[in-house]
Amino acid sequence: MDGAGRLARSLRSPGPQADLKAAAIGAAALLRERLGFDRAPARHRLERDQSPHRLIELLERYLPNRFGVAATVLMLLASAAFGVVKGGHLDALISTLSDTRNAMANSAGFRITTTAINGRKQLTQDEVLAIGGVNGRSSLLFLDAAAVRDKLKANPWIAEATVLKLYPGQLQIDISERSAFALWQQDGRLSVIADDGAVLEPYVSRRFMSLPLVVGKGAETRARDFLALLARYPQVRALTKAAVFVGERRWNLRLKDGLDIRLPENDVGNALATLSRLDKEDWLFSRDIVAVDMRLPDRLTVQLSDDAAKAREDQFKDKKPKKAGSA
Repeated sequence: MDGAGRLARSLRSPGPQADLKAAAIGAAALLRERLGFDRAPARHRLERDQSPHRLIELLERYLPNRFGVAATVLMLLASAAFGVVKGGHLDALISTLSDTRNAMANSAGFRITTTAINGRKQLTQDEVLAIGGVNGRSSLLFLDAAAVRDKLKANPWIAEATVLKLYPGQLQIDISERSAFALWQQDGRLSVIADDGAVLEPYVSRRFMSLPLVVGKGAETRARDFLALLARYPQVRALTKAAVFVGERRWNLRLKDGLDIRLPENDVGNALATLSRLDKEDWLFSRDIVAVDMRLPDRLTVQLSDDAAKAREDQFKDKKPKKAGSA
């Protein structure tokens, strides 16, 4: 009985839950067929299931050994480079690599032990080296002579530069400096300029206060020729405080006592000669006048000061004839 009973229970139906599960699976399979999701033949499904394995086999067969390791390393290096650039550390990294390279070259015997700088007058030796980017960590082996020359020529005080590397440890720099020529005033700013019009530096040092003063847009490039012409007439030049370039066409002279002389656009030399002669013969610059206008070629106009004009007017009033019958 016990054996029969146990056998009977083992042959019983799985129960209602198992039946429902089987029915759901069947319904899902039928629905997939009706909707077209599983129309591929069994053979194609089998090939599709096996295709990833074939791809892996092909990669393992044809790619070189350790390719995966190399690709991983390259990916890490690219990520590190992106992080350096994105974080703004590129300059610091380049500087560190350069210092390391120079340190190795210096250890190998290429340290700069002797520096010869020729032609400097305004700049000191340390200033020249700093402008060229040469410091105590630089090595002669990796020093870029062309880059040092470009840096030197970019400085307004240096007109020309030559850089020579003499191995194993000597650096020679030959420079040609510009000279301070005049002071130039433009838009309220005062600068020291060279004779070619290059702005050397803002005017802050009193050692330049004796330089001639030119004023106005374009005056810096035209000053050399005009001041050379003015120097031919020392009597006028000695009394001139500033030369003002007007409208980028002609010059005015402002004398030390405030007298304004308006020069013509053309034949400036003849006008300056006339001024010099009038001052010698008639003491023109000592008279009570505020302006001399020489812009018209056939005449010279003098503007009196207010006091001189009033005195002249009173003088003419006194000279007027009196009416008949008056006292």
